[in-house]
Amino acid sequence: MQADTSLDAPRPTNPADDVERRLLALAAELVAEARGAPAEASRVALDAQLDRDLGLDSLARVELGLRVERAFAVRLPAELAAQAQTLRDLLEGILAGTPGGAAAPSRVVQRPAQGADCPLPDAARTLLEVLDWHAEHQPERVHVTFLASDDSHETLTYGELRTRARRVAAGLQRAGLVAHEPVAIMLPSGLEYFATWFGVLLAGGIPVPIYPPARMATIEDHLRRQAGILQNCEATLLVTVPEAKLLARLLRAEVPSLRQVLTPRELERDAGEPQVHAARPHEIALLQYTSGSTGDPKGVILTHADLLANVRAMGKAVGASPRDVFVSWLPLYHDMGLIGAWLGSLYFAMHLVLMSPLAFLARPSRWLAAVHTWRGTISAAPNFAYELLASRVDEQELEGLDLSSWRWAFNGAEAVSADTLDRFAKRFAPHGLDPRSIAPVFGLAECALDLAFPPSRRGALVDHVDREALSRTRRAVPVSADHPRAVPVVACGRALEGYAIRIVDRAGRELGERVEGRVELKGPSATQGYYRNPEATAALRDGDWLDTGDLGYLADGELHLTGRAKDVIIRGGHNVYPYELEDAVGAIPGVRKGCVAVFGSRDSRTQTERIIVVAETRESERSRREALRADVNRRAIELIGSPADEVVLAPPQSVRKTSSGKIRRSATREAYERGAIGAAAVPAWRQLLRLGASGVAASAGRWGAALGRALYGAWFWSAFAVTCLVAAAGAFLIPGQARRQRFAGTLCRALAAAVGARITLEGGEHFPRGPFVLVANHQSFADVLVLFAAIPRELVFVAKREYREHPVLGPLLARVGTRFVERFDVERSVADARALAAAARAGETLAFFPEGTFRRAPGLLAFRSGAFVTAAEAGVPVIPVALVGDRAFLRADTWIPRPGAIRVVVTPPLVAEGSGFAAAARLRAAARAAILARCGEPDAADETAPVFALRNTSPRS
Repeated sequence: MQADTSLDAPRPTNPADDVERRLLALAAELVAEARGAPAEASRVALDAQLDRDLGLDSLARVELGLRVERAFAVRLPAELAAQAQTLRDLLEGILAGTPGGAAAPSRVVQRPAQGADCPLPDAARTLLEVLDWHAEHQPERVHVTFLASDDSHETLTYGELRTRARRVAAGLQRAGLVAHEPVAIMLPSGLEYFATWFGVLLAGGIPVPIYPPARMATIEDHLRRQAGILQNCEATLLVTVPEAKLLARLLRAEVPSLRQVLTPRELERDAGEPQVHAARPHEIALLQYTSGSTGDPKGVILTHADLLANVRAMGKAVGASPRDVFVSWLPLYHDMGLIGAWLGSLYFAMHLVLMSPLAFLARPSRWLAAVHTWRGTISAAPNFAYELLASRVDEQELEGLDLSSWRWAFNGAEAVSADTLDRFAKRFAPHGLDPRSIAPVFGLAECALDLAFPPSRRGALVDHVDREALSRTRRAVPVSADHPRAVPVVACGRALEGYAIRIVDRAGRELGERVEGRVELKGPSATQGYYRNPEATAALRDGDWLDTGDLGYLADGELHLTGRAKDVIIRGGHNVYPYELEDAVGAIPGVRKGCVAVFGSRDSRTQTERIIVVAETRESERSRREALRADVNRRAIELIGSPADEVVLAPPQSVRKTSSGKIRRSATREAYERGAIGAAAVPAWRQLLRLGASGVAASAGRWGAALGRALYGAWFWSAFAVTCLVAAAGAFLIPGQARRQRFAGTLCRALAAAVGARITLEGGEHFPRGPFVLVANHQSFADVLVLFAAIPRELVFVAKREYREHPVLGPLLARVGTRFVERFDVERSVADARALAAAARAGETLAFFPEGTFRRAPGLLAFRSGAFVTAAEAGVPVIPVALVGDRAFLRADTWIPRPGAIRVVVTPPLVAEGSGFAAAARLRAAARAAILARCGEPDAADETAPVFALRNTSPRS
């Protein structure tokens, strides 16, 4: 007989049901704590959204993960901290999690066997030279240890880093990367990141770090912000993980310059040797994009010299040495993680112990465990990380923790809380933390990274000032800590060696001690500006100083920050600072802590600023919402002396934030003024569908534009071919070189008009009556045509002898008077130089391109000496001519021109002082400076370029 399976038979209990029940109860308890009131039972369900339905912010989500691990004795995957959307996601994580729960720190590991002391690359001028130095002197030294999980790690030596970076560089060059093209890197923390970053530099590109998407709920906003960055820098390649390639292809539809999306594995797949780029100190080594609105991304230009100057200054301030161990969970797309943790470790041969930011967010105690385990001496994080450790970590996770090795605990990148510093120091002093190790610092991307450090191991210093005096008179009047109007302001230290800080008023006048104003900086790593953003660059500069955008004051030589200038609300002549009010409102039960934005919005009728408070809440009952508004205004009256003009109680995700969790007040204000606050969240599938639709539209537009360019290219080359045929006929039929040149000029002007090249001549009055030597920058194959069309003088072009051997160009160039010179045979080159000088003395006007070549990337190359030796020996003036727009018209790597304006700018004549080579060298420098000042391109001179190639071609040699 079969067993009885009727409905009346008892069923076994499903263990998953018990886990589900306990999880819902745990979540309900946390939601009640966060709201300050019991949660509705119907709201806490498995498919409830953690943020939208339960109102749990990022800190509360971390707390939920910690409680789940403790309650169920499991270790959840680190990715759940950022990717879990519902309680069901957490339930699946519990059922699949590793048994064990949150563990205490492990025993101290045996550190890698390597010489602790070693010389440093003090003579290095670029980051590539730093890597080469270490790879050649200590290739087996462990540079990075990446903690892949709690139980495993992988290492990268200096030798391995250079080898892998060379493979990536070869892959990038196979993909068509041209020198000075930006390459976006959208990778999570890991060893692939380091190889990719240096691979871009080795291939001649410019690394552009951007952060990978963490949550599908905000995918549209994320991709559109990244598209804004990619459009601004005109990135040609994007390197990302395989899982993100599909999403990254959506970016290609928004970014016309983006040719390919690749993975590090694809780049390293086919071994090959790259053509290593010879980097120069003042070449761009990094574009660091700052947090900003979607429509106006700002890429800070940082050169090799900038980065090395800042890294060396920071290292000197902290006494960094190869004996140090830097422990970091900071993301590598953020300047504190990239420059401070990684490049600082790279230069000073410190051992970098790195973990994923997701691992830290899933269990913050992992950071402390890594400091304990690897005997970390230096580490850094924003204030929120110290707050998590001070308030959200269970004591059992700290059992056996030893932090006595930690000598520098930097706190920066966001506003530093005096209360957080105090509680962190007290919480971990019993675990060996020296309070003197805590170091609030100040820096900004426009300075590479850091600007101010506190004196060595001084610990946190807090200045208490009168709130009323600061608001009314901008003076930081000291008061006791228990004063009713006391505001704590944390000291950030003094300027690094070689840097300077000043405080100025709105008119740019420097202010005295304890007077609040705008913070400005000067130093060896101060950026030259924002990439392709001249308006923002102009706003950044104040003469030789850079405006940080921050407000603060100096006291005893130390910088004290009071806020961001753009965030301060001016009301009735008083400064209203949003930060205190945001914190106070966030502490009200029912308001989501850390999800409050206070900003000013101009009233179009009265033209005054209204104070707006946007506070996220899950409260829906009318009476409760009115009570919340009353509580908010009570706090406002206490802190700023008046209620807010409007209190907006908004659902979760209404307050805009940066990738690191900082409040984007400007973006929140824009959403408020558009009426977008409180709009229903758009499902991820609809966001992707909308992105796809816009991508199709963008692709259709690009296909149309590509067809238009192809048709224009066909028309251009057809017109060019006809012009060449007519020019060839005229060259052989028209008698007299002068007539042939005038005929060539007429044809070039006709061709320019036919193809829409608008050529204008500026400074024609500078041409002398007699002969001269014309020197021009070289931008494209069209340069000769442009000069023929623009300059109303008979020009004899000087070209390399190889052109004379060309079966078509050779006879044609010879018929219009071109003079050919030898570049390789010394005897012939000397004879050619003598002939050129004689021709100039006889009255010929010679035209040179002293760069000798051209390339796709903008930049004025080094000048060769031949033209200037000729002018000095012949005693004729040099006329520098700057070509502007010709490179964009016909770039080096394309045969399809782009119609546009081309300017030919003639500068005043220069005359050599004497006839020797020294006089020619001075003439060359002056002519190049004149062209560089007018061509609108950066200085791309290579210090190792053979600028003295014709040194021995003087007739007197």
